[in-house]
Amino acid sequence: MTALDRALETARTREARVVFPEMDDPRVAAATAELARQGLCTPVGLGTPSQSHVAALVEARGVKEAVARRMLGKPLYLAAAMVACGEAEAMVAGADSPTKRVIEAASIAIGLAEGVSVPSSFFLMQFPDGRELIFADCAVNVAPDAGALAAIARASAVTAQALLGSARVALLSFSTGTSGAGDSVERVRAAAEATGFLGPVQADAALNPAIAARKGLGAGDANVLVFPDLDAGNIAYKLCQELAGAQALGPILQGFRKPVCDLSRGATVEDIVAATSVTLALG
Repeated sequence: MTALDRALETARTREARVVFPEMDDPRVAAATAELARQGLCTPVGLGTPSQSHVAALVEARGVKEAVARRMLGKPLYLAAAMVACGEAEAMVAGADSPTKRVIEAASIAIGLAEGVSVPSSFFLMQFPDGRELIFADCAVNVAPDAGALAAIARASAVTAQALLGSARVALLSFSTGTSGAGDSVERVRAAAEATGFLGPVQADAALNPAIAARKGLGAGDANVLVFPDLDAGNIAYKLCQELAGAQALGPILQGFRKPVCDLSRGATVEDIVAATSVTLALG
């Protein structure tokens, strides 16, 4: 059974309400119909802004009331406020909205989980040979410092435990161990030391037991790859799609108090159904 199969089973068991603020997008409309047909969730459209939504922003998040009312006129903020008020268990957006806007709305209305310093994202990568890995961060943090890399690694470990059943995290670099030096290497090294995860390590040593043995670092069986910056992460997942035929589910946000999914702008109906199910498996 694949991670997606398990996520589908979990979604059916949860019977969660999911708010979709972009129901006017034909892909989203078709996906919500399919999600309901398969019993994966109860899709919810946007409600009317209420005093409860205002209170969620004012009392819990410290936003001034006048500002809160203006925010609730925007679909993303209203959807996030509905999650904050318990009117939905998760939010799925991004088919027609920039990642930055989805994160802003979720950060203000929902907030980060306890102990999380920065939000991040991951892709569930499924390869034709059956391998499944978590790639992070491929969509949010452009140039994370050591603290942000550590936060991404910790959040990704929680994600992998939920989706893959175990977390073997590798913080990637062009250097393995002490073979290289430079600012990026030192950032990765500091993050690895802060978390206790493997790193800095090159991608082949992280994934290939024979190469890991030769280089004397790790077991070569990582299932979570944390990239040193957004350039590396975004390029890597797209290369895996184009050259290896991998399916990339996401980007799915991590680190928030409640599940939030940021869809790719090019997401298909099938992608939206799968990403929603994976998001619910994390809740």
